[in-house]
Amino acid sequence: MSIFNLKTWVHYYVALLKRLGAFRFSLLLAFAIISADSVLQMLLAYYFNDPLDISDISRSFILGLLITPWAVYFLTVVVGDLEEARQRLDGTVARLQVMLSQDQKQTRALESEIVERQKTQQLLEEHTILLRSFLNTSSDLFFHRDLKGAFVSCNKAMELVTGRSEGELIGLTPFDIYPEEYAIEVVQRDQKAQETEQEQIHEHWLNYPNGRQAFFEVRALPLYNAQHICVGVIGFGRDITERKKHQESLEKASRDKTTFISTISHELRTPLNGIVGLSRMLLDDQLSAEQRKYLKTIHMSAITLGNIFNDIVDLDKLDRRRLNLVSNHINMLDFISDLESLAFIQTEQKGLALDFEQGSILPDYIDADDTRLRQVLWNFVTNAVKFTEQGKVSIRCFCEFENANKARLCFEIEDSGIGIPEDQLEKIFAMYYQVKGNRHATGTGIGLAVSKKIVDAMGGHITVSSELGKGSTFKLCLPVVCPDKFSLAQESEAKVPELCILLVEDIALNVVVAKALLNKLGHQVDVAENGEQALQKVEENNYQLILMDIQLPDMDGYQVTTLLREKHNQLPPIVALTANVFTDKQSFIDKGMDDALGKPLTVSSFKQMLKHFFTDDSPQSDRPPLAEKTIQEDAKEAVFDTPMLTELLAFIPRSVMLDNIALFAKMMPDYMQVLESNMVAKDKERIVSEAHKMKGAAGSVGLKRIQQLAQKVQSPDLPAWWDNIDDWVELIKGHYEQDIRDLKVWIAKQ
Repeated sequence: MSIFNLKTWVHYYVALLKRLGAFRFSLLLAFAIISADSVLQMLLAYYFNDPLDISDISRSFILGLLITPWAVYFLTVVVGDLEEARQRLDGTVARLQVMLSQDQKQTRALESEIVERQKTQQLLEEHTILLRSFLNTSSDLFFHRDLKGAFVSCNKAMELVTGRSEGELIGLTPFDIYPEEYAIEVVQRDQKAQETEQEQIHEHWLNYPNGRQAFFEVRALPLYNAQHICVGVIGFGRDITERKKHQESLEKASRDKTTFISTISHELRTPLNGIVGLSRMLLDDQLSAEQRKYLKTIHMSAITLGNIFNDIVDLDKLDRRRLNLVSNHINMLDFISDLESLAFIQTEQKGLALDFEQGSILPDYIDADDTRLRQVLWNFVTNAVKFTEQGKVSIRCFCEFENANKARLCFEIEDSGIGIPEDQLEKIFAMYYQVKGNRHATGTGIGLAVSKKIVDAMGGHITVSSELGKGSTFKLCLPVVCPDKFSLAQESEAKVPELCILLVEDIALNVVVAKALLNKLGHQVDVAENGEQALQKVEENNYQLILMDIQLPDMDGYQVTTLLREKHNQLPPIVALTANVFTDKQSFIDKGMDDALGKPLTVSSFKQMLKHFFTDDSPQSDRPPLAEKTIQEDAKEAVFDTPMLTELLAFIPRSVMLDNIALFAKMMPDYMQVLESNMVAKDKERIVSEAHKMKGAAGSVGLKRIQQLAQKVQSPDLPAWWDNIDDWVELIKGHYEQDIRDLKVWIAKQ
């Protein structure tokens, strides 16, 4: 440390002042000044050889006393200021150190937050990319539209459906990419989703740019921001075409089942109709009482068996919601007599008593479906007899009139049988249900279910009461219309002419029954056993009525009718004659018939038909127009159009032909995909269009079989087009690949 370091001396001085205090420091300072001044006087006196005077010493003493207070005061003030400044500086330094420490902590926290934010942002970006990749790889549609309906974003699937990229879609509205009708529905659903804050679901066919259609289930939901403010709509669409195809296959299976039931029922009814028809005709002859009784039993048994067929047929109709009712004039005296006769036959066979009671005056006639009503009542009577071992069966009939033309007709069938447990009364009308533990329940369990459906369709209702071990009572009430006798008399007075009739029927038993009935009514009958005979006989003779069976050996009745209408400008009424009228008469009329009758022929239904066509007041305006001509296909099936191919090979090189076939083979899968999607969509116009393309392409390469099948697919005017189109398309799918291979081989050999 240098002796001349002023800073050191100052620090030393200040430290000494603080340690000694002001008073002692003043004494020390005064002593130091006096001593220093005295020493200085002595040194000067010695140097100049001047005698040292006491006054000089006194002067030094006085000077020290005078200077010391001021010096001490000055130094004290300076030291105080310096100390205060130092303390402030220390405080400032301390605060700066605290602030520095806080800044360091904040800096570290900020750095940590920045790192976390960077990680979060990176993770968010990764999730966004992952979500985007997921949406783009998904086969489901995804889209986002704003409040104005403009697209904001979408995924790849949406781009494929619309044929536009996401960049092209942004800013467009549904009106820019969808047909107007569907665009309006989309906008309305978006608005409803925003207003109700609920998901909106709908199903719709969407068209790809290549013409393929896909059936989508589209869900639209409102989209909200962080403040729960709706900013648009987000939507998802799932391709459910396969589900639609499955539904179509189920419907086709149902149609196939219907065809099967129709065929089986037709075959079973043919001999049964002969029994019913001939026994009914024999009952009109002179018979002994015993013969009449036996014949009546045969007749009623055959009718009962026919009603079993009705249960089976009605079960199929109920599955397809196509149960139809026909209103006829029912002679109540005959109806009640038939019901009593059937009940007597059944109860007599089992040794039961029959109590038949008419509780009130019945109308002479009612308008109702007599076949259905008889079917239900016979079902009740049969069950009553089946479940009664001993005792009796009671049948009560009464009528409650609302006015002269309206009434409530009721039947009660009571038995003394085993009864039904109370907890199962509500279940007996369920399909296939049978009372548990009942050894008599040997049937199928469909009779009561079908009966209830029929009665419900007729506007009536069935009630049942039962006591276990004592019997059951079934009550049927039905609203009916009672026609007045004057109108019935007018109808009966209408004279029907005797006609020359062509009966087109291939089953000998049916011919015998129908011909006997028609001859008995005074008509002349000529018979054609197949379609070709029918065409020939109509060409050679003038008939006034044609009764046309639907199922014939060479062609069906619809095809025969179509050919007749093509060849003749004027034809008599052509009436379908079928054992199974599965649909209403309008379906037969739509296929070219003028009317339809069921087998076996009944006098009442036949006369009613004749009155419609051959009396003066028959509504001629109801006669259908002549059937339109349909495309007739050559019965001979050929795979190739050999003459056309031979001509082409004479002008076109073989390699060019093979290239054309290869191009056709490449195009066919797309044709089939688009065609099948349009079939599932039931889009007739697009089916015809795609089949037309396929037909033209197949014809250009000489694939005649594929061309002919495609021709059928593109011809919706063909009979039963919808019923056959699936089979035609399956034939195309099953043949075209092999036909292409065979054609290549054939060309290579030329």
